[in-house]
Amino acid sequence: MKIKIKYKWNPKLTDKLLSYIERVGNALPHPATLFAIFALLVIVLSWIAHKLNVTVEHPATGELIQAVNLISIPGLHRIITEMVSNYTGFAPLGIVMVAMLGIGLAESSGLIGTTLRLLVLSASKRLLTFIIVFAGVISNTASEIGYVLLVPLAGMIFLAVGRHPIAGLAAAFAGVSGGYSANLLLGTVDPLLAGLSEEAARIIISGYEVNPTANYYFMAVSTFFIALGGTWVTEKIIIPRLGTYKGDIAPEKLDRLNKDEKRGLLFALVTGTLFTIMILGGVIPGDGYLRNPETGGILRSPFLSGIIAFIFLGSFFMSVAYGVGAHTYKNDKDVIKGMVKAMETLAIYLVLAFFAAQFVSYFKWTNLGLIFAIQGATFLKSLGLGPIPLMLLFIVLSGFINMFMGSASAKWAIMAPVFIPMFMLLGFTPELVQTAYRIGDSTTNIISPMMSYFALIIAFVQKYDKKAGIGTVIATMLPYTIIFMIFWAILLSIWILLGLPVGPDAGLYLNQ
Repeated sequence: MKIKIKYKWNPKLTDKLLSYIERVGNALPHPATLFAIFALLVIVLSWIAHKLNVTVEHPATGELIQAVNLISIPGLHRIITEMVSNYTGFAPLGIVMVAMLGIGLAESSGLIGTTLRLLVLSASKRLLTFIIVFAGVISNTASEIGYVLLVPLAGMIFLAVGRHPIAGLAAAFAGVSGGYSANLLLGTVDPLLAGLSEEAARIIISGYEVNPTANYYFMAVSTFFIALGGTWVTEKIIIPRLGTYKGDIAPEKLDRLNKDEKRGLLFALVTGTLFTIMILGGVIPGDGYLRNPETGGILRSPFLSGIIAFIFLGSFFMSVAYGVGAHTYKNDKDVIKGMVKAMETLAIYLVLAFFAAQFVSYFKWTNLGLIFAIQGATFLKSLGLGPIPLMLLFIVLSGFINMFMGSASAKWAIMAPVFIPMFMLLGFTPELVQTAYRIGDSTTNIISPMMSYFALIIAFVQKYDKKAGIGTVIATMLPYTIIFMIFWAILLSIWILLGLPVGPDAGLYLNQ
């Protein structure tokens, strides 16, 4: 006797919950005002924590970490004197502005619109969402390129095919940020985390080495799981929930390319090919001029460190070439106008970034993020659970701490000296512990206001929905966080049960 079980996704309950989250979130003040309130709240909390003499011991150095009071003469001086440097030194600000200069040119010249039409007219709509999420995951190799390039392009692509553009933004953002650790190639974060893991491992075993490839096998497989999970969430939850786009932004027309546009694309293609050859000439040879001059490697090289400069230069040359070929650029004034227009679209982000930069800086100065992270890690260690349940809880803890402390390497610098020795004493390798940490850290990036590019994503969403706020972004991205964490936790559990290595020469057990 066969029993057939039919299951059909019912979005009503999910939609109600997400709509409630969105309403609550959007009922809050403007995101810029909210960041200003957060900054003031941190100042007040710093005074309270200082009065209560809140202190913790740093697990790596043994140094006593004390809450720093900003309601004091030195605190006031620092707030005043470093206000400008907080803003100008805010990591994403310069990256976004430089990249958007090039992207603005590509948009004003018509290069983006023509390329999108060609892509939409030739690509399969069924694979479009998967390709966008997958491309977002892969873009992590090139650091921040996904945030400033792929996310806004995905919105344009979805709008061009008649889908809600915010769904496109969400799909790309999920891949870029939610799937931050997964990749088929090594990225800049791999050697950073490996170095911290190595130092923590040497607390137990002197001379222990953790390679940048420590998690490669697991993360390479994860790439496809994240891409599939992100596609499912987009198609089954996000697109039905958002419905039909009724905003003011007009989609790119899908007419066939005319002669001028074809000639412009040809000019851009030739220019882009020559530019790529120039870059490859500095990367492929062992002594290439874009490799790390000390190690000869690509990691931490001028190529990866300067990827934003290459985005700008590539966009500039290709856009000008397209403009000349398609006759959309007549002179240098047209080029400058395109760059100015791009800056105009960043106005709201520039305001958001100012208040976000102050908030992040105050949080760092007060040591509140550091204290919170150490206390949380110590508590989880004290539970005394078995290794696998503890590791799954470790994923949740990493994700939770990520809501308050954005930097992956800064968190790991605190947590690695606690958890790596603990799990090593239980017989697990540092490489496996690092894998679990990266799962928790990645999955909550997309709902964490502390994530450096969160303000930029709000600005992208507000382009299509002027009423959108933090609640809109969090409600839209929360399903991705839940699904990604479930998928990754299950995959890690299966991986441990099968005894598979997480990377080259990186097993699960120390005595393996």
